[in-house]
Amino acid sequence: MTEAAVQKIRVWDAPVRVFHWLLVLSFTGAYLTAESEVWRLVHVTLGYTLGGLLLFRLVWGFIGTRYARFGQFVQGPAAVLRYLQSLKAKRPEHYLGHNPAGAVAIVLLMALGLLITATGYATYNDLGPGWLAELHDLAANAMVLVIAGHLLGVLTASLQHRENLVRAMVTGFKTGLPEQGIRQVRRSVAVLMVLAVLGFWWLQWKSVPPVEVPASEAATPASK
Repeated sequence: MTEAAVQKIRVWDAPVRVFHWLLVLSFTGAYLTAESEVWRLVHVTLGYTLGGLLLFRLVWGFIGTRYARFGQFVQGPAAVLRYLQSLKAKRPEHYLGHNPAGAVAIVLLMALGLLITATGYATYNDLGPGWLAELHDLAANAMVLVIAGHLLGVLTASLQHRENLVRAMVTGFKTGLPEQGIRQVRRSVAVLMVLAVLGFWWLQWKSVPPVEVPASEAATPASK
């Protein structure tokens, strides 16, 4: 690619970016409220949100825009090893979408996220044996480790490629040839995602039972 031809192009569509940041919010919030009975409904709500987002991403991985599709970035072990070796040699292979190592992290995060949601649902509704709760905690901690590895990979790739991958996931833009960019941003799908999440949160909030006030406290003073 010549410098004259290279320009800012749209790589990440709106649904991918909204999914990414809502997933960050949902997992972080659910993880931080996991041990609190006071915040139990928040934990459960964010956990279900996490599962719903992952189910959407599974579908979007087949019908989404170019760089959102699994077929575009999920590759075999040989490609992953080759990419890691290129990083070690400080001659990194460049990918407009997810690189092979990033793809491994994404697959692991999605698998662990779905396992967390399923075991959390079963535990919360007393639908399975007690060890499911332990599996739920184990999967959540494993996800933290994968996230740490993913962040390290993002930092390394950003430095070696000299491009801000975090900013790209906010704006959707990276550097490339005009014909490599996506044509449709699919904002309407992203808006529907946000509305669906907010609607679910509102329904969960409405389902909170009213606080029962003891009769002694509810009694009003005698009128003068």
